Amino acid sequence: MTESGITRAIVTGAGRGIGFSTARRLIDGGARVAVLAQHRPSAEAAAAALGGHAVALAGDLADPDVNAELMTEAMDALGGVDCLINNAGWTLTQSFLAEDRAYWDRIIGVNLQAVIWSLHTVLPRMIEGGGGGSIVNVVSDAGRVGMQGEAVYAAAKGGVIALTKSLAQEMARHRIRVNCVAPGPTNTRVLEENMGVGPEAQKKIESMIRRIPLRQVAEPDDIAAAIVFLAGPEARQITGQVLSVSGGLTMV
Repeated sequence: MTESGITRAIVTGAGRGIGFSTARRLIDGGARVAVLAQHRPSAEAAAAALGGHAVALAGDLADPDVNAELMTEAMDALGGVDCLINNAGWTLTQSFLAEDRAYWDRIIGVNLQAVIWSLHTVLPRMIEGGGGGSIVNVVSDAGRVGMQGEAVYAAAKGGVIALTKSLAQEMARHRIRVNCVAPGPTNTRVLEENMGVGPEAQKKIESMIRRIPLRQVAEPDDIAAAIVFLAGPEARQITGQVLSVSGGLTMV
């Protein structure tokens, strides 16, 4: 048994940010981790930084065939799986009426459908392994309470929350736990892409921080700590739950 209680994990969106921090925590706890990113240079750089217990895999998880191939390759490389972290996600903050179908397809593909496809490939192998397991889906507080400028993103993340609760009920008999972590504002590249850079961006960030009761933006490792907790044995009695890590921004 490893320190984290996890021996073989798959982490999507692990080339940087929350996914990379999560993979690092799992590896530090003794796990072998398949590090998945959209682009191979990012996956390989992350795996190199994480050391010999990381396996680099790359591809577009929003493509169902690629998704199935990557999940199968990851499980084969690890010799099975006992933990899946669906972390990959993306959004741009903009008005609903300014969006188009191509944007919606990408948002729903990356944030909802990719999670469905990953779970549909991984869960049978996890069940066959007979040792239980854990799933953590990284969502967003936008999916819990809605968010101006992120309507379809919120809908996609809300779908993942509903999926999580439903699968938690179905998978309990196999001793597989399924939970969500919902980050609030976090210091990642996606936040930078949405806020921009320069004085105006700084004003937006300061305004956002004033709305957070703890008066700080989370760091990726703050979210990773919650993910690894829910994935590990200390959370053995927790399933079907959504844990917000938002500095108190949402308390519903």
